[in-house]
Amino acid sequence: MRFLSRRLVMPNDLNFAGSLFGGRILEWIDEEAYIFAACQLDAKSLVTKHIGAISFDTSAYQGDVVEFGLGVKKVGKSSVTVTCVVRNKQTKQNICVADDIVFVHIDPETRTPQPHGKTKAELDALPIETPI
Repeated sequence: MRFLSRRLVMPNDLNFAGSLFGGRILEWIDEEAYIFAACQLDAKSLVTKHIGAISFDTSAYQGDVVEFGLGVKKVGKSSVTVTCVVRNKQTKQNICVADDIVFVHIDPETRTPQPHGKTKAELDALPIETPI
């Protein structure tokens, strides 16, 4: 699992109970998973096809720094399946896990699925990027 990105929980990210709003974290997960998948496949014409099981383990609060761990779970002919773990940067406690996030590579004009030409072995062999 590569932890590649971080976000600061701000006041506008909170729900009525003062913790990170579930909808906001799902928005972040979709964005972070897309960026990861697009970088892995070296392609930007991807669409979210499916997001599987999502489990919330603990809360995050204003001022917390959350980080996103992403990994390739499965690679298909035109798809890639990603897992995302969101955890508290300081405590390392998991906040949320989103499993089976499926992206499909599409032709930007016809919007039909297109082979991306990558294998899981190729993606697993990519160097780990270090976040700033």
